[in-house]
Amino acid sequence: MSGSNDLYLRALRGEKVERTPIWVMRQAGRYLPEYRATRARAGDFLTLCKTPEMACEVTLQPIDRFGLDAAILFSDILTIPDAMGLGLVLEEGVGPVFERPLRSAADIAKLGRPDAEQDLGYVMDAVRVIRGELNGRVPLIGFTGSPWTLASYMVEGRGSKEFRLIKGLMFEDPKAMHQLLQIVTDSVIDYLTAQVLAGAQSLMVFDTWGGMLSTENYQRFSLAYMQQIVSALKNDQRTAATPIVLFTKGGGQWLELMAATGCDGLGLDWTVDLATAKDRVGEQVVLQGNLDPTVMNTGAAQVRDEADKVLQAYGQHKTGDKGHIFNLGHGIQPHAKPDNMQALVQQVQQHSAAFHGETSD
Repeated sequence: MSGSNDLYLRALRGEKVERTPIWVMRQAGRYLPEYRATRARAGDFLTLCKTPEMACEVTLQPIDRFGLDAAILFSDILTIPDAMGLGLVLEEGVGPVFERPLRSAADIAKLGRPDAEQDLGYVMDAVRVIRGELNGRVPLIGFTGSPWTLASYMVEGRGSKEFRLIKGLMFEDPKAMHQLLQIVTDSVIDYLTAQVLAGAQSLMVFDTWGGMLSTENYQRFSLAYMQQIVSALKNDQRTAATPIVLFTKGGGQWLELMAATGCDGLGLDWTVDLATAKDRVGEQVVLQGNLDPTVMNTGAAQVRDEADKVLQAYGQHKTGDKGHIFNLGHGIQPHAKPDNMQALVQQVQQHSAAFHGETSD
């Protein structure tokens, strides 16, 4: 792929585009043999994340192979808690684990706010290296976990199905919960600002665990802090022009609340009907999604059929619509077939132009 492709950024700004752009969450990952080779060379996942040249290498692998319309920084959502001293380790078969999880209000009170350029400088170095290597081919997306999602890992110490500890803290000591969320939010704002200054051209906030909250608690303990992030970035002249996408997995019932934050786009998981979402918030925000990632483990014919269904669900891009960015409804899975990714990208890039007739230049 050569030349400059700004289709994703134009779409995210709600501008007229000639076809639907496509990128995929976790597009640099274990389903790619070249990624597995680079990770083996690194020795472990955290070394891969913390070595800017290797992070750049794996960021560019899916761009080189598939011709996607955007690159996303290769990193981990738990970089901020790691920089706060919680001792992040990756356990085989378990995933990310913190050696020193937060177990009390006293633990929370001891937390310090990391310096984005000093304590997380390897992330900013990776952004700078990637932007240089991309050389304008496609835009670079920076990202973070949401404050609620980061806090969930920090208190639970690892991934959870019940979220007993974090929810217990929320119900039993909401003051301490808010104190934790505030320091994480302040750190996230610093972190995203630094990514933009290093070269990130759009931002995404992954609220992986917001969907397990009630509506009231989602608004109080997740959305309120994402609102702070959006407001802070939009009110800072250094970051005001950088588009922001919010994604709450399992958050389809709250699209109007999320759109009201002033974000530029909403990521949708595969449980949300795209046509209904378009009717609800499609004039306020760009919609991103939402193919079920499991289809990527099947066959190319199924992938093409399901991709067409997503394009048809959004339908024609009409005046007043903010538009659509094609993605999966969650990250691509390790058992996905690379040939299916190629089929998906080709299907979207070749068949989506028909849905842009009214708004083509």
